[in-house]
Amino acid sequence: MTPKQDKTKLSKSLGLLTASIVAILIAISPFVFYSYIYVPSGPEWDTFFGTIRSDYYLDVNDLAWIFLGKLVPFYLLILWFLTCKHWWYHVILIPIAMYALQIFYVFNDEQQYFDEAEIYILVPIIAIIAPFVYLVRIKIFEKYIHGIDIKKIDEELEKYKETDSSNS
Repeated sequence: MTPKQDKTKLSKSLGLLTASIVAILIAISPFVFYSYIYVPSGPEWDTFFGTIRSDYYLDVNDLAWIFLGKLVPFYLLILWFLTCKHWWYHVILIPIAMYALQIFYVFNDEQQYFDEAEIYILVPIIAIIAPFVYLVRIKIFEKYIHGIDIKKIDEELEKYKETDSSNS
């Protein structure tokens, strides 16, 4: 095999491995979410990572339920963002930022009412991403819709008709 064929084969193998990992992560998302069922009730949970306390919540099970309810959509949105091939994929950063803030607020005990104040943090993110995506849309629209030269298309069609009629 030539080095170019080796690179192509390696590239295809890595692509297949990446696609498989993404598929597995999507497939296990319900199991990740419902793993809160295995978290015990009570104010503390001793794990090999350390002790987890439910300072603000009634028990650790509630903390796990709320945390996993934010984590699963967050990681699914990240997977979508990383694998999306559409021109508008940067818009996915807005809900990613929203869930990231919500995850932060789950563990921020000083925040009395979480899931309410993050809109004030998201507005600047939206103000940056939305015009950027709209600019990309305008550029694509200009290139593919308004950038069409009808005369060139007619000339190409005429050439095609001439070669087709001479072959007959």
